Amino acid sequence: MKFYSLFFAFLLCAIVGLIGCSSKEISQPQSNLNPVQRGKAMFEMSMIGENKAPGCIVCHSLEAGKTLVGPSLAGIATYAETAVPGMSAEEFLRQAILEPDQHQMEGYPAGVMYQEYGQDLSQEDIEALVAFMLTLK
Repeated sequence: MKFYSLFFAFLLCAIVGLIGCSSKEISQPQSNLNPVQRGKAMFEMSMIGENKAPGCIVCHSLEAGKTLVGPSLAGIATYAETAVPGMSAEEFLRQAILEPDQHQMEGYPAGVMYQEYGQDLSQEDIEALVAFMLTLK
């Protein structure tokens, strides 16, 4: 059963990724945006970074209750504030991007989220994504 769940998650990610590739294929937002705007622009891209890593929107919805491959990120800033005692929302979100298996949501298997954002994105890109997600209350 676990195999089928993992297989389904990968298959769904591939399908959503292929659909997403037809829309926003630029890999970097304009650098003149403030961090929140830059993070939002990056979040909405189907591919990000020079290595064309999957964009957040490929697997995560911003609509409450709408699940794609990963959980909806509607309200993630509020969740992140108390997710790990002693860890700030900013720290939690940064770690969730850089080490996604450290904070697995129930019902989502380890290893499904892309693991290489730390290598594929600049520090500025990561901070911009965190800044945007901190607005998702």
